[in-house]
Amino acid sequence: MIYPTRRAIYLLLLGAPMALGLGLIRPELWLVAPGWIGVVFACLILDTIAGANPRHLKLDARFPQQVGVGDPFDLSLVASAATLPLRAEIALALDERLAEGGRLADDMRRTGESLVRTLSLTASRRGQARVEALWIRWAGPLGLVWKQRRFPVDGAIQIVPSLRAVTEEGSRLFQRNSWFGLRQQRFRGEGSEYEALAEYQPGMDRRAIDWNASARHVKLLAKEYRVERDNRVVLAIDGGRTMAEPVGGMPRVDRAVSAALLLAYVGLKLNDRISFFSFAAKPQTLTPAYMHTQDFPALQRAASLIDYAHVESNFTLALTTLSTQLNRRSLIILFTEFTDATSADLMIRAAGRLVKKHRLLFVVIKDEEVEAEERRRPASGADVTRANVAAAMLRDRQLVIARLQRLGADVIEVPADAMGASAVEAYLGIKRAGSL
Repeated sequence: MIYPTRRAIYLLLLGAPMALGLGLIRPELWLVAPGWIGVVFACLILDTIAGANPRHLKLDARFPQQVGVGDPFDLSLVASAATLPLRAEIALALDERLAEGGRLADDMRRTGESLVRTLSLTASRRGQARVEALWIRWAGPLGLVWKQRRFPVDGAIQIVPSLRAVTEEGSRLFQRNSWFGLRQQRFRGEGSEYEALAEYQPGMDRRAIDWNASARHVKLLAKEYRVERDNRVVLAIDGGRTMAEPVGGMPRVDRAVSAALLLAYVGLKLNDRISFFSFAAKPQTLTPAYMHTQDFPALQRAASLIDYAHVESNFTLALTTLSTQLNRRSLIILFTEFTDATSADLMIRAAGRLVKKHRLLFVVIKDEEVEAEERRRPASGADVTRANVAAAMLRDRQLVIARLQRLGADVIEVPADAMGASAVEAYLGIKRAGSL
């Protein structure tokens, strides 16, 4: 496609006042105006013929077939032809998961015998993102015409839960805790699973002394314990309306899925039985309990199916259903969000019934936006109102946390970027204490 630039239109419009002025001053020179328009049209034709031809242009677009949500990736564009301009403008039509508004504009510059551009993109939500088409245009040598061509791309990128935290943060955390849980090691005063009797040594916990055995053997003997293995761990993810809201440019549910995958990786390494459970208005997924690292792809596929929902979460139905599916005491790590004490009342009641049989750990993201609003120095009456509302919301939030803790549940409130690492540390702390 070839069409005039703004410069060409202005030059053509300049002929009208020129013809009017000459008609008033020197009527015999009226032919200058048509001559001017003819010169402009001749320049347009010359500009069209000269330079690169868009029909000879070839495009090579490269991008990964699968990326993790929140992970940056490169979309590489290379355009080649016998004759190329020094610079070209580009516009991409793509999914809103990759660019706000579904459109991205940039430019390409000539490098050697090609026009090259590498765009750094980040997927904001899970699902299938399509890269539909690319438009390339450049101005002719005289700057009077735009030469443009549309290239259909019709490519798809599968956006799945991010494994970056698993491969990077998970390996680091596991190496740091590699002394713990890899094999049956003896921990003095830790764990609850009895292993053997050993002669008491200075530094051992005196509460571990077995006085009956010591009397029989006429020497001090102490019980040695090790941390339990083969525990059932359920990673429950709330996919309701509050979890679909973004925090730090990524929905809460995606952050929860990434943190749950990191927990699953560490749990499988420690030979625990890991399963996923998701719910919104009703229970959605409950996977079998996996205990081998080669089962991690199955957990990843299950995490990919956790969808976004814009309905209120039904904690009563979800947690009751989960309780009926568990036939032994388990650690349930629940990733959720609550805003006030009234809406969280049903969740607290359901958690109170669940915590009587199971160990329950709530993982919630700190509402840093509300905290910043509460701390911000007010400059007007509206700022004072916002600060008071924010303070009331934070008080309700702490009230919910206090009520859950009184029931016997554990609650950790973590920054969004440290959700995975904090959840793993809490999980390892529970294992060390042997309180499952």
